[in-house]
Amino acid sequence: MVDVESEVPPLPPRYRFRDLLLGDQGWQNDDRVQVEFYMNENTFKERLKLFFIKNQRSSLRIRLFNFSLKLLSCLLYIIRVLLENPSQGNEWSHIFWVNRSLPLWGLQVSVALISLFETILLGYLSYKGNIWEQILRVPFILEIINAVPFIISIFWPSLRNLFVPVFLNCWLAKHALENMINDLHRAIQRTQSAMFNQVLILISTLLCLIFTCICGIQHLERIGKKLNLFDSLYFCIVTFSTVGFGDVTPETWPSKLFVVAMICVALVVLPIQFEQLAYLWMERQKSGGNYSRHRAQTEKHVVLCVSSLKIDLLMDFLNEFYAHPRLQDYYVVILCPTEMDAQVRRVLQIPMWAQRVIYLQGSALKDQDLLRAKMDDAEACFILSSRCEVDRTSSDHQTILRAWAVKDFAPNCPLYVQILKPENKFHIKFADHVVCEEEFKYAMLALNCVCPATSTLITLLVHTSRGQEGQQSPEQWQKTYGRCSGNEVYHIVLEESTFFAEYEGKSFTYASFHAHKKFGVCLIGVRREDNKNILLNPGPRYILNATDICFYINITKEENSAFKNQDQQRKSNIPRSFYHGPSRLPVHSIIASMGTVAIDLQDTSCRPASGPTLSLPVEGGREARRPSIAPVLEVADAASIQTCDLLSDQSEDEAAPDEEAAGAEYAKGYPPYSPYIGSSPTFCHLLQEKVPFCCLRLDKSCQHNYYEDAKAYGFKNKLIIVAAETAGNGLYNFIVPLRAYYRPKKELNPIVLLLDNPPDMHFLDAICWFPMVYYMVGSIDNLDDLLRCGVSFAANMVVVDKESTMSAEEDYMADAKTIVNVQTLFRLFSSLSIITELTHPANMRFMQFRAKDCYSLALSKLEKKERERGSNLAFMFRLPFAAGRVFSISMLDTLLYQSFVKEYMISITRLLLGLDTIPGSGFLCSMKITEEDLWIRTYARLYQKLCSSTGDVPIGVYRTESQRLTASESREIASQSQISINVEEWEDTKDCKEPGHHRSLHRNSTSSDQSEHPLLRRKSMQWARRLSRKGPKHSGKTAEKITQQRLNLYRRSERQELAELVKNRMKHLGLSTVGYDEMNDHQSTLSYILINPSPDTRLELNDVVYLIRPDPLSYLPNSEASRKNSVCNITGHDSREETQL
Repeated sequence: MVDVESEVPPLPPRYRFRDLLLGDQGWQNDDRVQVEFYMNENTFKERLKLFFIKNQRSSLRIRLFNFSLKLLSCLLYIIRVLLENPSQGNEWSHIFWVNRSLPLWGLQVSVALISLFETILLGYLSYKGNIWEQILRVPFILEIINAVPFIISIFWPSLRNLFVPVFLNCWLAKHALENMINDLHRAIQRTQSAMFNQVLILISTLLCLIFTCICGIQHLERIGKKLNLFDSLYFCIVTFSTVGFGDVTPETWPSKLFVVAMICVALVVLPIQFEQLAYLWMERQKSGGNYSRHRAQTEKHVVLCVSSLKIDLLMDFLNEFYAHPRLQDYYVVILCPTEMDAQVRRVLQIPMWAQRVIYLQGSALKDQDLLRAKMDDAEACFILSSRCEVDRTSSDHQTILRAWAVKDFAPNCPLYVQILKPENKFHIKFADHVVCEEEFKYAMLALNCVCPATSTLITLLVHTSRGQEGQQSPEQWQKTYGRCSGNEVYHIVLEESTFFAEYEGKSFTYASFHAHKKFGVCLIGVRREDNKNILLNPGPRYILNATDICFYINITKEENSAFKNQDQQRKSNIPRSFYHGPSRLPVHSIIASMGTVAIDLQDTSCRPASGPTLSLPVEGGREARRPSIAPVLEVADAASIQTCDLLSDQSEDEAAPDEEAAGAEYAKGYPPYSPYIGSSPTFCHLLQEKVPFCCLRLDKSCQHNYYEDAKAYGFKNKLIIVAAETAGNGLYNFIVPLRAYYRPKKELNPIVLLLDNPPDMHFLDAICWFPMVYYMVGSIDNLDDLLRCGVSFAANMVVVDKESTMSAEEDYMADAKTIVNVQTLFRLFSSLSIITELTHPANMRFMQFRAKDCYSLALSKLEKKERERGSNLAFMFRLPFAAGRVFSISMLDTLLYQSFVKEYMISITRLLLGLDTIPGSGFLCSMKITEEDLWIRTYARLYQKLCSSTGDVPIGVYRTESQRLTASESREIASQSQISINVEEWEDTKDCKEPGHHRSLHRNSTSSDQSEHPLLRRKSMQWARRLSRKGPKHSGKTAEKITQQRLNLYRRSERQELAELVKNRMKHLGLSTVGYDEMNDHQSTLSYILINPSPDTRLELNDVVYLIRPDPLSYLPNSEASRKNSVCNITGHDSREETQL
């Protein structure tokens, strides 16, 4: 058996327990070598260099000591001059020899020894191989001149009274001061010190010149007038200030020569210093300097980070930010990498802004610039994207980096970020408030198609206004429209509110109706104290608690309101007006207009979601009795609420068989694909199976269908066409609101995307589950593409601003192509409702432009007057904006600014637009007032009817009125719309009418053409009349045909020519011209919005009422809701989700 111990080697010493206790002593026998690093720094010279030069703190102490020595030597020189008695005579020896006492000499020798030793030591330590470079330096030469004579006098006593120009040490003191300040800034890590250094150098240079001149003149005049130091100071000040009284002048030629030399030095040195100072001052003005730390700690400020600052963006931010009273004491610090342009500079020099706005040129990616802006002390940081760039993705990337940099530097600073592309939103989800431009833009455009002028409604709600716009106008609609535009969204805790405190424990709809009846405020939403989600119109089953936060629409917030009841109004004899009191609150009594209260409940049949009707109550007795409305119950009763089950879509029970077959292909659920991360899931109408990509192409046939144009599909409802450059991910938010579950199937409009560039597969994956969504590659520049996509029978045409037009040389020309294309559409298809997005709000005046329209010119003057009065909504009276046919996404910038004061505004806006869906929260929809609904009479009765029947809360009215035209405009429109007649009809009319009346008819029918070619038109008509009179009554068919064609040609209006052009193109493409109505237009009407109108506002025919309807799912039992929600799983089981990052 082999010995085990002989086979197993012993453990090394470091692993034995004994060695662990006694220590490892075997390392001495090891072959390892201990290496010491940085041995070059252990030499005596390196240690001295570390102490005197390299180490910042010790070097600062050495330089401070050197500076003190130089000042002491200058002080000793002044003491020597003051103690010296003026010598008699004018001998030249008085210049070379002075009277110096022994103690003073001893002090000067000591100072000289220390200074010389320090200079030699520093020269040795900074020696780099060139000895002459060290010797020929000016400080070294001055040190030798001032120190060596004193040292020599130690060994040669007869030289103790030798004159030494010790006053030249002031220049060495200046040099030491500069080095000391540099070391100080380096020690405290201060980098922005160039301006301070330059000012210090200038002041010290000026003092050294004056001190040198004083001492030099005084010493050289020892053989002349025997001037003292004060006289020398007086002479130098008078001389350098170019005053030159002449009462004190030098007499000896050495002093005169010295004065000339000093003046030459001053003329050379001082301008150089002033030039450098001016240059640094200009650079400082460009960069903006620093925001004071003391001001940052004692005053409140916000930081605005932008890529490039335009005057429109700046004024929008400042006007909206400072519109709130509690923000008047805030400072705005602008951090921008580009230089301030001339327009911005002029604005920031206005006293109103100069004291509150600070411009800093710098980058948010640099901690130094963030430190200059005192970002860590800021109340908020606004980061805005540059939308005027072709590559918006690159702009978003810059915004993301800025947000990251600010969050890294100041984690506690609230971030308000604007992003352009929705796919980039998840990178900044840590920000406190985020506004994605494309999400809001497409959602507003989509709602504009089903709820007219939603974009104008949202824009007015997010702008701060006092409702003073248009009050000086002579037209009533402008006064009413401007007054109602002052309504905004506010919040208050219910138990602290005068408006809503009495409704604690009552239903939401009861509180909303009675608060509007009593105070004129519109309660639209609520939030529980322990819940972050805001619920818009949670419905009549929601019971208000004392701690609930109420959100309401009013002219001003409750804290700024005063209250007077009707008795006080009668006692004070105050006339009743639309809005009353300093807060301009509507406090009318509407009891008389409410009618008697009916005890019978209304018809509880389900209504369509987008087209409700107000059924007239059936009166069994007297027919003359005023129609009455059921009361709004304090606590909802299940029988009193029309619980429309939109999931089962009862409104489609009466549909035709073919419609039922088509509806069977639909299901309700959540879209299985989302084109980007961060999109809110929305319950939508979906297809049972996704459509093949080839079938999504509208103008191309495939193996599944043979249709090549929109007309061939035979759609029941009119189209919604979207003209965009590319199918961006934001376009997904256009489709979702139009396919939401609460929209009836029979009212779904087909959606056609007219794209300049083909969409990618990710986008097609997202839209292939939605019913009746198609795309077509084409442009609105091409009439054939427009006709193929069905523009002739479309309900709405949405024109999205193109990114490729953003890089125009002139900023406001970015919309030029869009405006001209829309104007062409407006002329060709006048009955088409066109909704346009523009880059600049100022270009809205060119939409549907008519040069001879006097009414538009009057509105232009009104806009200028409102802008002069300081209105933030001067463009609101432009007819296209008031009607909701145009908007600019830059108008929503104020949404981000308002969220600094109203942090809930972004959430409420997203809920209104359908971007977010919260269980229990209502949605925005509309209803149209028809002739059957006019029995309701007033807005207050409508409010009661809706709250008592379906729980809907109205928030505004969209009204359309006939535009009052002048006589000339009426004749022009009549001439353009009049159909041409042939020669026989014209002759018959001439014979049967009186001559004067005939002439007026003829003049009216051709006024538009005569205005263009009066002579030609008059000659041609005279020729036609002469031909018809001279010729035989039954002339040849050829002559009659030619005559008729000539008359029709000249009498044809421009509108008819355009219609003929469109019809010819449709025939050429093989399209049917049936349904193309070129004469139906809306040029003689105007539309506007009344937000939260007065309770006694009369309803008119064709009014569109904006409603916030409760969530239908909240009325369903849990079992039924789970059953209905199960349909969301029918799609996407065998599919793989692809999300574009």
